[in-house]
Amino acid sequence: MTISMYEASIPVFIHSLTSLKAILEKGAAHAEAKKIDPAVLVQGRLFPDMFPLSRQVQIATDAAKGAAARLSGTEPPKFEDNETTFPELIARVQRTIDYLKGFKASQIDGSEAKDIVLKSPRGDRQFTGLVFLRHWAMANFFFHTTTTYNILRSAGVEVGKQDFLGAP
Repeated sequence: MTISMYEASIPVFIHSLTSLKAILEKGAAHAEAKKIDPAVLVQGRLFPDMFPLSRQVQIATDAAKGAAARLSGTEPPKFEDNETTFPELIARVQRTIDYLKGFKASQIDGSEAKDIVLKSPRGDRQFTGLVFLRHWAMANFFFHTTTTYNILRSAGVEVGKQDFLGAP
């Protein structure tokens, strides 16, 4: 049995973003219940040289929408990266889910050998579609969703592995 590029990407991103949204909602509820300024959590970091939670969410959503766009040969929507509150971050995650739900398998399938070039000030990276998805897009996406989870967990938010994994 083979799996399509669509099935390996879009449903995975949507599932994990849905879990990320629920984790952010728990973070907001935790701040309210414990009388913690929510900005403390939104700007929380695991270590001083790492991005804060807000940027982790922005990068995770950019990774998902960017992967879908690159594999389909379309332009991703531009988000301003100006979210500073839980409601704004939750809305960004939902906008990304809504964007991803607009893709059809026919737009992504067959992109395994597609040339993908990521432009960066540090130098361009070249991939085939399959290598891009497996070794860059998914890894980048899960790094930032996991880091978001870890920031909230380290701040005392009661989230666990099942929250990260989400409902089957």
